[in-house]
Amino acid sequence: MSVSVTLTSTVPAGADVTALGVCSDQVDSEPHDLDWGLLRGLGFEGKAGQVQLVAGPDGRPVAAVGMGPAADVTPAVIRRSSAALARGVRRHRWLGSSLLDTVADGDDLAAAAQAHAEGILLGAYGYDAYKSDPEPNSLRKLSVVGAGREVRDALRLGTAVAGAVCFARDLVNEPGGSLTPEKLAAAAQAMASGEDGTDGAALEIQVSERDEIVEAGLGGLLGVNRGSTQPPRFVEITWRPPADPEGFLALVGKGITFDSGGLSIKPATGMETMKIDMSGAAAVLGAMRVVKVLAPPIRVTGYIPITDNMLGGDASRPGDILTIRNGKTVEVLNTDAEGRLILADALSLASEARPDAIVDLATLTGACVVALGTKVAGLMGNHDGWIDAVEAAADRAGERVWHLPLPADYRKQLDSPVADLKNIGNRWGGTLTAALFLQEFVAEGIPWAHLDIAGPAWTDSVDGEAAKGGTGFGVRLLVDLIRNFSPPDGGSPGV
Repeated sequence: MSVSVTLTSTVPAGADVTALGVCSDQVDSEPHDLDWGLLRGLGFEGKAGQVQLVAGPDGRPVAAVGMGPAADVTPAVIRRSSAALARGVRRHRWLGSSLLDTVADGDDLAAAAQAHAEGILLGAYGYDAYKSDPEPNSLRKLSVVGAGREVRDALRLGTAVAGAVCFARDLVNEPGGSLTPEKLAAAAQAMASGEDGTDGAALEIQVSERDEIVEAGLGGLLGVNRGSTQPPRFVEITWRPPADPEGFLALVGKGITFDSGGLSIKPATGMETMKIDMSGAAAVLGAMRVVKVLAPPIRVTGYIPITDNMLGGDASRPGDILTIRNGKTVEVLNTDAEGRLILADALSLASEARPDAIVDLATLTGACVVALGTKVAGLMGNHDGWIDAVEAAADRAGERVWHLPLPADYRKQLDSPVADLKNIGNRWGGTLTAALFLQEFVAEGIPWAHLDIAGPAWTDSVDGEAAKGGTGFGVRLLVDLIRNFSPPDGGSPGV
């Protein structure tokens, strides 16, 4: 389902429903020609995300959309309220919206317009590929009242970003038994080339199969894949600007298409949502989908290792030792700590390309969910300036992260008597020791940030712009990071 978004000077006469933004501290001032007594009688108070449909002066339906206090109308509020609006008018085909009228003079109207488009499209999203009788959603057209090239461009960007988030959500929601490594790699190829109908210039893409993975020495990926009947893939996908690049950003995404835990098997309930273990890969692919449209002046390369983690007859055993791409050896004591093994290879390869900075995304540890819950990602890294840049991008994009430490003295938990390191530490601080493990595979001098998205990659209920299921978390953050990228101080020369 797609919704076309256009800019218009007035609400079109043909729109099936009109949306009006109402701030909670303006309800009593009755700024619009509506039956405010009826609205108040229905419980409408203008709270952010509150939507109430009533008949307008001409008899056509009008959606009053709560925006909260006028002083608090931010892009994040607009995004969430727009998503609620999309759900409230899903039985109407054409929506005319005046929500941008609530943006105060001097505020960033373009950011608000982008958030509005994102919210409508994300709120309209639903995954019904396997439903025989899906709930109908008629919304197909959004006309936004406003003016100016910046607003028009922002609506286009918001449409592209939301489309990419929905693309990532579709990948995450697809069952692990059907989204095999081969099919995930094929989806990346189709997106890169435009064969799937996506807009923008084609991207370079290289998909390595088992023989090439063996030749490349990706021992972590091969070790995790040993218990599977599905062969692994490694995807490298690149945007190069026409002129000399002004920087080089590497994105790394964990692509475990299903995680049983391997021989260190998960309990049954722990496996119920393990199709989401490729959410990091989905976020990187979603961001690259927008890069095609953005055409930024920097080089952007995504590194995506892909396999499932199963229990076949030759599955990796606890105590096995793997050799990662950069030559370091790892004693595997828990096969359910597999994501860090495939990321080790990807970070090693990314480091060899000498980017100006690296960011990886992974549903890596349950410990991060314990620490931060299901709405906040953990952020760790080796470079304060780069960490600050990722935090700023997250804040602008409306995706919540929290900076966690990487205590150097915790590294000794990973010491192994038989290898360079082991893949788990002790019971405590699992999110931090997992990140310390990853840091071993980032070349010295390269700014690196790690996002543990185990919590916000999935939601069990509708929450703001997030639909139930895969959220596509990280796409908006990465797009903002790419748009505002400059090589961090002390970074390596871009290539």
